[in-house]
Amino acid sequence: MKKARILVVSSANIDFVQRMRRVPYSGETVVETGESYSYVPGGKGANSAITFARFGADTVFACRVGRDANAKRLVSMYQREGIDTRYIREDPDVPTGLASILVEENGKNRIIVYPGANMTMTEEDIEAGFTCYPDALYLQLEIPDDAVIEACRRANEAGIPVFIDAGPARMDFPLEKLGRIEIFSPNENECRIFTGISPSNEDSCLRAAVKLSTLVNAKFIVLKLGERGSFIYDGSEYWTVPAEKVKAVDTTAAGDVFSAVMTYVYLQNANIVSAVKYATCAAALSVTRPGASTSIPTLDEVIAYARNKVAAENGEEDASAVTDVSAEGAEGSEDA
Repeated sequence: MKKARILVVSSANIDFVQRMRRVPYSGETVVETGESYSYVPGGKGANSAITFARFGADTVFACRVGRDANAKRLVSMYQREGIDTRYIREDPDVPTGLASILVEENGKNRIIVYPGANMTMTEEDIEAGFTCYPDALYLQLEIPDDAVIEACRRANEAGIPVFIDAGPARMDFPLEKLGRIEIFSPNENECRIFTGISPSNEDSCLRAAVKLSTLVNAKFIVLKLGERGSFIYDGSEYWTVPAEKVKAVDTTAAGDVFSAVMTYVYLQNANIVSAVKYATCAAALSVTRPGASTSIPTLDEVIAYARNKVAAENGEEDASAVTDVSAEGAEGSEDA
């Protein structure tokens, strides 16, 4: 069976990760001990592209980087992951994007992004990326609005499904220009920014999803609710999927992993609930590991996690029902 070719049009950053017991108060200086900081590959688009590659997808990444040492390091790493980097463009005048990530002892994070070259992506870059003839388009909102809208337009014209991890959000983003979307997935904060509704319980999740469905022409709305799991809405029905109970070390990139795995599994089996369940397992694994790209699990790890989970809950016989959702696998299972 042919692997799905997924074109990721999004962002690439180098992450400056700072680990601490807690974020300092205003005017306070805190001294940390040990190896408390590091520079690691990141960026929402890159995290997602790496996730797709580790799950076995034919992954094409279109982005902008600077002409600097960080860019060389990032592109080399993408190539080692098996990602097609032909459509990564260097900008000689702007540095590679950087994210400053503050990670507290409890795993919670705060992120400041300096977009750099990510914001110089052009419609010509998008046009070039589409020459790979993708089977699906995957986007986030860390690149210029015009680039996002142009990518959606081209995908709609070609009849290619569009998947959007809707972050970072802005109240003035022109959602109505996105065209047809297969899955539109914001987190809690992004949902609140787009709709004015905080999805704090099942009722408010439904109200927020209904509001989003009036703003975006999406087949599915999937709200990422962190420790509370996720909420799926298809325009008439809704489903909730609880989060996995794990000890979080670092939540950086968990949302990126969730959305990418959801997209990958959905492309294999067209079952949104199954896709979200696999994505939940993948995100749970990612938060138990430090870093962004360094926390991303493989397909085999997620399947093993899902089987162990089902075995613990229902016994070994039920665990055998968890299906391989690789490109060569069968249809997947809602037991995951």
